[in-house]
Amino acid sequence: MSIGKSKKMLLVGGSVAILGWCGYLVGGRIHHAAALRLTAREAAIPDVMVISSRPEARHVSLELPGTVEAWYQAPIYPQASGYVRMWYKDYGARVAAGDVLAEINTPGLDAQFAQAQADLQSSQAKYDLAVVTAQRWRLMGKSQAVSGQSVSVQDANEKSAAADLEAARHNLDRYAALERFKVIVAPFSGVVTERDINVGDYVHEGGGNLNANGGASELFSVADTHQMRLFVSIPENMSYILQPGLQASVRVPQFPDRVFEGKFLTVSGGYDPDTRTSVSEFVIDNKDNALWPGTFAAVTLSAPEQSGHLTIPTGALVFQEHGMQVAVVDAHDTAHFRNITVGRMGDGATQVLSGVAPADRIIDNPPADLLEGEKVHVVTPAAGYSDDTSEKDDE
Repeated sequence: MSIGKSKKMLLVGGSVAILGWCGYLVGGRIHHAAALRLTAREAAIPDVMVISSRPEARHVSLELPGTVEAWYQAPIYPQASGYVRMWYKDYGARVAAGDVLAEINTPGLDAQFAQAQADLQSSQAKYDLAVVTAQRWRLMGKSQAVSGQSVSVQDANEKSAAADLEAARHNLDRYAALERFKVIVAPFSGVVTERDINVGDYVHEGGGNLNANGGASELFSVADTHQMRLFVSIPENMSYILQPGLQASVRVPQFPDRVFEGKFLTVSGGYDPDTRTSVSEFVIDNKDNALWPGTFAAVTLSAPEQSGHLTIPTGALVFQEHGMQVAVVDAHDTAHFRNITVGRMGDGATQVLSGVAPADRIIDNPPADLLEGEKVHVVTPAAGYSDDTSEKDDE
């Protein structure tokens, strides 16, 4: 074989190899581009998790904060001004109705009481004189010794003296009543929860010491704790459970292992426009005086459900200008938005009055950019993730 033919064959072989390599590169790029387009199409289809609506639980349970207060709570203010002579009951003291809590030294009131007694004696003397004088003038009037006008004047003087005497008696009664307020007594049986006075403190009529805001503070506060009042603010959409026979399970921080039972007593009958809640009142027996006034309580209310509607997780709701909606997936894995009517809304579950059926596949936590008629990819949630946010049926 000649040298010329060998070179020619080498050139042809090299050209074929280069063309084959170029074809391989072009084919790889085309395949890669196709794979990228397929991946992009798959990525454009959002992954969603679907859930189904569930029948509402036969019993609805509600947990709310509450405040425990005394059956009776009385702040006690002085009705006489003076200095505290002595106090006899301290914080936590058990008292009976009429027990002496403190005594007040009232020199100013004592002087006014003595003055009222003297004024009564003076009015009594003036009245006695007016009576005698009027009787004499009436006798002289019968004999025509004096004019009828003079007799009328003396009759008027007698009536005026009688009125002054009556006023003096009432004034003395007033100071006598104030004298009795020198002794501060318990209005009912209970426990002393506040004592805001000390020996030598000056207290004034209608209030104790002046606080930092310039207002008068009470001397004592007495609470009757044989029963306690539990106050709970009930949301407007749950007020239907407030009915006779309703009981509340009550837990307090100081007794984590103890459950107190509260019996429904009454409800305010109106809603606070700011919170849309109504104040309800329950009664708790407290014979062992375990509960104290002002205690925070965690209250659990349970009542039979009346409607029998469906519930869905609150996270499945879609808030749009059209109103409340959910996104459902049809048999062709296409998303559609559907208008619904909701009832009670909670953190975990929402009551649906109309718009969904038990067989509907509802998208839980739908993407914010999900469009009507868009294809979706239904996926199974990862292990450990639960979509069970609705309440279980009570056995």
